[in-house]
Amino acid sequence: MNVFVTGAAGFIGGSIATGLVRAGHTVAGLVRSVEQANELSALGITPVIGTLDDSALLAEQARAADAVINAASSDHRGAVEALLDALRGSHKVFLHTSGSSIVGDASGGKSSDVIYHEDNLPEPTVDKADRVAIDNLILAAAQNGVNSAVICNTLIYGHSLGVMRDSVQLPRLLKQARKSGVVRHVGTGQNIWSNVHIEDVVALYLLALNKNVAGTFYFVESGEALFIEMTTAIAEALKLGAPQDWPLPEAEAEWGYEMANYGLGSNSRVRGKHARELLGWAPQRTSVVEWIRDEMV
Repeated sequence: MNVFVTGAAGFIGGSIATGLVRAGHTVAGLVRSVEQANELSALGITPVIGTLDDSALLAEQARAADAVINAASSDHRGAVEALLDALRGSHKVFLHTSGSSIVGDASGGKSSDVIYHEDNLPEPTVDKADRVAIDNLILAAAQNGVNSAVICNTLIYGHSLGVMRDSVQLPRLLKQARKSGVVRHVGTGQNIWSNVHIEDVVALYLLALNKNVAGTFYFVESGEALFIEMTTAIAEALKLGAPQDWPLPEAEAEWGYEMANYGLGSNSRVRGKHARELLGWAPQRTSVVEWIRDEMV
């Protein structure tokens, strides 16, 4: 299958693109620079230099491909609209990458007992309303001849299969700990995130290319953990003292509003059955704490 992947130099997109090549697919990947293009070429991916603002280029690549995977941004509506317009009526697969911060509560590190399911999503916060609107636009495209899906990843751990080695959330904690000599979490670190290993994420995308049911929303998760459990594992891996609580304003100063409040300071507890029941997805890795202790550093 000929697959066009946006974000092919990123952590998720690069892993997906590399996984596709390894599985025998032909892959064209959107990148922003010649340097990134050279890195993709070395992995057997055909580079397409451009940005998400290049609507004509996106449309051209979508029409030429058998399937499209958007892994560059969950929030760029213009790119999504360009791709969907090009795919309308084709019944080609379009897999869009979202993230489970859409159900994040920005709790400042406090715990929550609330667990969300794919068929029972909450009204989005003001911060996440635009992202959820994009997700809904993609799901609705199934009524216009697009074999569309929203793949909503949770906290992803593991090292990339592509050129960008590290994911988004846990490496922020690791970098801060190495810089300061103290592992820290937002608030008391009692907040909980569902999580999944990057290799299991790639496996899901590969399955969805052939088995997707148009208009499906998938939560991608294979376990969950408290942030204090993850920071404790980082402290053990780095041979540092016990992790410390960090007031939200200080965390925001280090990581920024979005990351401190939603990426590291919220609860995002979800359960996904669609990938397992519709695609036959069976994740192989189920303990983020073990990975941190044994493989992260």
